[in-house]
Amino acid sequence: MNVHLPLHAIRHEPLVERRLRTLIEQGLPLVPRPWQALAARCGMSEAEVMACVSRWQAEGLVKRLGLVVRHRPLGITANAMVVWDVPDTEVTDLGRRLADEPVVTLCYRRPRRLPDWPYNLFCMIHGIRRERVLGALDEMVERQALQAIPHRVLFSIKAYRQRGGRYTAEERP
Repeated sequence: MNVHLPLHAIRHEPLVERRLRTLIEQGLPLVPRPWQALAARCGMSEAEVMACVSRWQAEGLVKRLGLVVRHRPLGITANAMVVWDVPDTEVTDLGRRLADEPVVTLCYRRPRRLPDWPYNLFCMIHGIRRERVLGALDEMVERQALQAIPHRVLFSIKAYRQRGGRYTAEERP
């Protein structure tokens, strides 16, 4: 996710907040109190950092905070995106149910791209072996009574570069 502040906002943004944005996009430090560690690096208190990030979220400058897990080095290489063609009136409810499933690591809605792509709900299942992923999917389909919902299972064959959100303009050489 790339989020850039409008030019007028950057001109009036305090230098400590600009420094905080730069530090956040490098990733939170892996310490017991990451906000406190960031605060020490940019000259703010922990409470000020937390208030600033909360304000950015309320203003829509930061949409979400998440974790990027580099799963392939951990041996998690059987990764399936399951795409579902769900009636639009049911997609929100089913999306919430699938997101609550322990085997689902990511679940989101996307617009259909008709006529070639009728799928509007996507969920990711990560695993060590394809057989386990397919078995977990079968169990989930049974548990959620999804036998009548058209879907496809797409296993990834390539790992793409993962990175966290970008909140500052890219440096140009």
